[in-house]
Amino acid sequence: MHDLEPFYAWNHFYNAARDPRSPFYGRHYQENHYTNTIYNYFIHPLWDEFGSPTLYLKILYTDYNQGFTIIELLGEWNDCINNDIMFLKRNVIDVLIDNGVRVFILIGENVLNFHRDTDDYYQEWFEELEDGFIIGINFREHVIQEFNQGRLDNYMIFGGRFNEIGWRKYNPLQLYSYVNQMIMRGLRA
Repeated sequence: MHDLEPFYAWNHFYNAARDPRSPFYGRHYQENHYTNTIYNYFIHPLWDEFGSPTLYLKILYTDYNQGFTIIELLGEWNDCINNDIMFLKRNVIDVLIDNGVRVFILIGENVLNFHRDTDDYYQEWFEELEDGFIIGINFREHVIQEFNQGRLDNYMIFGGRFNEIGWRKYNPLQLYSYVNQMIMRGLRA
C-alpha cells in the first residue's frame, strides 16, 4: 500500500495545498514520514485524510471557472461502519460545492471495496449539483456491483465505457472535456 502514490503529473497545473479554496489548503507533507494507515498498512504520505480511517483521497485538479474537480481515491469506501460518505460530503464535497464546483470526476482504481448504507448523502450531493454530475471512472468491477446494489447509479455515472478511460494520458482540461463529451453523447443517444 505504501507504494501507491497519488497521481502527481498534474502538480504543475494544480496543488490543493496551495489553493485557498481547497479543504486541504495549507497542508504540509513529509514524503518520508508514513503515519496514515489502512488496516495496519501504511499508505503514502501524499494521500489526504478527511475523517475516514479507511478511505483517503487526493484532489488532483480543480477548475473553479469551469466548475469541475478530479479526485483520486484510495482504500475501502465503507459507509456501513465508518460513514465515509458523510465525511467525504461534509469535509470535502461541501467545500468544493460552496466554491462553485458542480462536476465531480472520481477516480476509483485504488478503491478496494465499497460497503453501502443509506443513500441520503449521495442524494443530497446529487441534488446540490443543479446541472452538474458525479462520475466514477475506472472503479473495479466488484466495486461497481456494490455501487449498483447500493443504488448509487441513481446519483452517479460509472461503469461500462467510463471504466475504460486511460485518464493519465490527458491533462485535466482534456479529461474533463472527454468525459463531458461522453456524457453528452450518451444523453443524445
